Amino acid sequence: MRIPKIKGIIDRRILINYQIDKEVLENYLPKPFKPKLVNGKGIAGICLIRLKEIRPKGFPKQMGISSENGAHRIAVEWIENGNLKEGVYIPRRDTSSKLNSLAGGTIFPGIHHLAKFTVNEKDGVYEVSFISDDNTSLSIKAKKTNKWNKESVFENLQCVSDFFENGSVGYSPDNTDFEGLELKAYNWEVSLLEVENVKSSFFENERIFPKGSVMFDNALLMTGIEHEWIGLKKIKSVT
Repeated sequence: MRIPKIKGIIDRRILINYQIDKEVLENYLPKPFKPKLVNGKGIAGICLIRLKEIRPKGFPKQMGISSENGAHRIAVEWIENGNLKEGVYIPRRDTSSKLNSLAGGTIFPGIHHLAKFTVNEKDGVYEVSFISDDNTSLSIKAKKTNKWNKESVFENLQCVSDFFENGSVGYSPDNTDFEGLELKAYNWEVSLLEVENVKSSFFENERIFPKGSVMFDNALLMTGIEHEWIGLKKIKSVT
């Protein structure tokens, strides 16, 4: 079923981004998705997002719920009705909310693994980690910065900001189909994070991503973003 329009606030959103060999992503991605490339590299990562006041549009914010969430994402392109589309493929989602976990795959797109999140944010330093019900784990420690990573495949902050703003549609697997969700941000503003340490059991899994095929690229921060989530029509898988 398509979810109703959901409204709320992105209290904090950290985007941890990697550059990945395109051949690896081509082998991993289900059809019809193909990796969207930047200077010959695929882009993937994890979105760590704290949501507040989440409720159906039109309901008062007092009825909203809050949660910590993680989404593993791969930037993709696909052909739909003869047109080239772009967005992200989301192979897994993790959440601190039992409600989100129960609703995942029914009301919300994709299975939501219940996870324990640990968060410490102080003086511009962000420490976020989680471990899920199937032992998938992630941790990051980062701080605000104005320094750009010269090894990034993106030219500058504006380029990477535009890349993710344009790719605001996400699809998650649902048996043989893919359920879609579009993020409509009322205001879009990102800043840079300097990462001291990051570990991801998903992107460090060499059975999926062979050694040397994944390299950290950049990390971004968004705060205080009013937004809507809009359910989209399913995409059929291609065999």
